[in-house]
Amino acid sequence: MYPFIRMAKELFVHRNAGPLKMGEVHVSHHICWPWDLDFWFELNNGRTLTLYDLGRIPLANRMGLIKAIRDNKWGLTVAGVSVRYRRRIQMFQKFEIHSRALGWDDRFLYLEQSIWINGDCANQALYRTAVVGKTGIEPPVNVAIAMGASKISPKLPDWVQNWADADATRPWPPENHA
Repeated sequence: MYPFIRMAKELFVHRNAGPLKMGEVHVSHHICWPWDLDFWFELNNGRTLTLYDLGRIPLANRMGLIKAIRDNKWGLTVAGVSVRYRRRIQMFQKFEIHSRALGWDDRFLYLEQSIWINGDCANQALYRTAVVGKTGIEPPVNVAIAMGASKISPKLPDWVQNWADADATRPWPPENHA
């Protein structure tokens, strides 16, 4: 089940947090609960992606993206993600989620999120997200303007641009193997 109560808590806790600009980090604190576990009694990899919402949505709120989405009747969607898992997260372990927006290209906004335990990175995710309107994907520059941000994206880090370039070579739709 989606962690609606946890999300409400995060939005409440960070309701008075100051605004963030592109590249600034939103930090949130969490606990791995029993319902987050897999068969090996560690944080489930799919649940990790759901818990990343607990950092991504407050980040979007602090950056003014949620207001821009509401004002323009847009939606927000994930268009791709790449995750590295490096350390186990076990039941009742406390962790931090670090979330930041890196920049955009002509179609997508790129976000980086990571989970930290006592100063060690347990996993990291690179997200490609899109704001969608009635006619499809809204150009990120229009979204930036609606947020009151710069119309010029920061240069994407090489590793982000390399991922985007590699993913552009991936066939869509995938081959049907039936």
